[in-house]
Amino acid sequence: MLKFISWNVNGLRACVGKGFEEVFKTLDADFFCLQETKMQPHQLDLRFPGYTSYWNSAEKKGYSGTAIYTREAPVAVTYGMGMEEHDKEGRIITLEMPDFYLVCVYVPNSQDELRRLDYRMQWEDAFRGYVTDLAAKKELVICGDLNVAHKEIDIKNAASNRRNAGFTDEERGKFTDLLNAGFIDTWRLQHPDEVKYTWWSYRFRARENNAGWRIDYFLVSENLKDRIASTDIHNDIFGSDHCPVELTLR
Repeated sequence: MLKFISWNVNGLRACVGKGFEEVFKTLDADFFCLQETKMQPHQLDLRFPGYTSYWNSAEKKGYSGTAIYTREAPVAVTYGMGMEEHDKEGRIITLEMPDFYLVCVYVPNSQDELRRLDYRMQWEDAFRGYVTDLAAKKELVICGDLNVAHKEIDIKNAASNRRNAGFTDEERGKFTDLLNAGFIDTWRLQHPDEVKYTWWSYRFRARENNAGWRIDYFLVSENLKDRIASTDIHNDIFGSDHCPVELTLR
């Protein structure tokens, strides 16, 4: 079995002050993927016995960023998509393992008044091309904050959020395009009718009222479908405005 965890920590240094290390040890994953680290590696010496860590930080300080802690030694590690216009914000780390790729991704937010929606659409097309090329070579696991609630079941207040970032028809359509390119939403495959969220606004007591969105995912290439053993959303774990999500492969 291989256990994967993905968590948007919304600032790793802040999350460490809210119990991150205990959560990391309790979840006991082979691969622990982080998004929105909001730091440069030298700003925090966070090591765990038996793990090697890889970091991709944004050029802009205190913004975006991804990291992976792994027990398994990768064959190769790459950062970004190899496209300068998309690779300045530390949004992607890819580990090439002997028999699969692991992509940790933090998808750009379309932001207030959708001022970054056009860029988001370009990014989505580039990312879909990137992972489709990888999947043609080896089995592929994609995890991270994909910044979209795909279906109405994935969001508490669908009607009132219809034109808000993360629930526009355009973003949802790009997610559908990604799935149609040969990928599976692992949690929804195993829980077709269950309502569970991974992100809650800090406003309006959203988490207390469970007014959330499911925007954190594990996707796998279709040739991994039979290896999906279990999936989970750890919405009882705090420390960020997101909660960790989990995938176990046979």
